[in-house]
Amino acid sequence: MSQVTDRRRREALQAALAAEHAAVYGYGVVGGRIGEGRQAEARSAYDAHRARRDALVREVRDLGGQPVAAAAAYALPFPVPDSAAAAVRFAAELEERVAGVYSDLVRASGGERRREAAGALREAAVRAVRWRGESVAFPGLAERAGAAGTPTASTSPTP
Repeated sequence: MSQVTDRRRREALQAALAAEHAAVYGYGVVGGRIGEGRQAEARSAYDAHRARRDALVREVRDLGGQPVAAAAAYALPFPVPDSAAAAVRFAAELEERVAGVYSDLVRASGGERRREAAGALREAAVRAVRWRGESVAFPGLAERAGAAGTPTASTSPTP
């Protein structure tokens, strides 16, 4: 691989790690506001993001890098009052943003890393559909989904 390709891959890995840190934080918010009927779903998503975060930390270290640290707190993209509806909307937003970051990692990777990134993209897209109740044509690719205002590959919430 060229140095440019290696750099893009490392940057995409770090962006995915940052997104996973944000998702773990975000699901802490969701879990405190979600209704009882969906708490198991929120907990499952929280656990999935923690596992991916931990795997990415190991991968970045294995590549000789210093994993990006989680922020102490994150600004939410919109107010999430103590209501289940707001928590559901926020969970869908988290998953859409995570999917966007993994779409970048798919583009920057090859081989097994690309397959793993595609799997993470698929999982985030499926969780987003479950939260939102509908799908988009190109999960993780806001510019192709046709939805104005849909977030791009930036992480959510924002540090």
